[in-house]
Amino acid sequence: MNLKKPPFSKDILKIKDIEALSDHLGNMLKEQIFVKYKRRGAVVGISGGIDSSVSMALAATYIGPERVFGVMMPEKDSNPDSESIAERLAKKYGVPHIVENIRPALEGLKCYERRDEAIKRVFPEFNPLTDKSKIGINKTGMDQKLPPVFSLTIVDKDGNQKSKVIPINEYLQIVAASNFKQRCRMSMVYYYAEKMYYMVIGTANKHEIDQGFFVKYGDGGADFYPQANLYKTQVYQLARHLGVPEEIIQRTPTTDTYSAEQTQEEFFFQLPFEIMDTLWYGFENDYSPEEVGEVMGMTAEEVQIIFENFARKRKTTEYLRAHPYYFPII
Repeated sequence: MNLKKPPFSKDILKIKDIEALSDHLGNMLKEQIFVKYKRRGAVVGISGGIDSSVSMALAATYIGPERVFGVMMPEKDSNPDSESIAERLAKKYGVPHIVENIRPALEGLKCYERRDEAIKRVFPEFNPLTDKSKIGINKTGMDQKLPPVFSLTIVDKDGNQKSKVIPINEYLQIVAASNFKQRCRMSMVYYYAEKMYYMVIGTANKHEIDQGFFVKYGDGGADFYPQANLYKTQVYQLARHLGVPEEIIQRTPTTDTYSAEQTQEEFFFQLPFEIMDTLWYGFENDYSPEEVGEVMGMTAEEVQIIFENFARKRKTTEYLRAHPYYFPII
């Protein structure tokens, strides 16, 4: 059957029946947990961010708060507001929860030491006791037909910043060391899941999965992802329907990984979500750059460059989405 695509528009991602979508996701949660795998409930890692908040709210609403367990996992570089917001979220939904500070585990793995070693090779003057750091993508990558370029920024105790394009070896070491954080959190939520005979609910949305903004066997390790096919703006629509507190909805999404403040847009996505979502939908559904550009107030060339950037991210992060390969016997 040949279904005609709807005309491209800025509100093309507006969910027409949010209650039906919510019920569908909630019923699938119950089916997976209680019927298919016959587990007792679900564990969610909560951070005070929008995605984990929606996962918790969905689980509490449909399988019951008494069958959900929230785990907050701060570390040395975490925003202190995240823990208090996550605490209020869990109390709002009546979900039992616990705080597990993973800093000692990360220090045992030399996470901070390995990261700072690489930073000092770029900025010898970096003082890990007083200075902060972050990695971000140079915005020129979206404006040109070039792969994105990463820069390292350090911020001293007086707020003075320095940035340099980061060499590949130092970039890889900083990212590898920082990824200990997500992998430690994955280990912690599975500890509670196995202890309680629960399953782990993932928090990743469509963009994070499709563009590769997750850590393999870190936040990429879960039993299911209720939001895996929702664009970020749709996650916000679901959040409002489920009654997620406005203070969470209004928070700027951050990585909460690096010691210096950093948004997800700055670190990886390069575009505001409300713009990126619509462009990504056009890219995925084979709308022409001309049609998308006319709606978005952009030239066809600008849209084409962004489409190529999307395709590049999807291709270069394919490894992250790959499952272990079982070699056949011949």
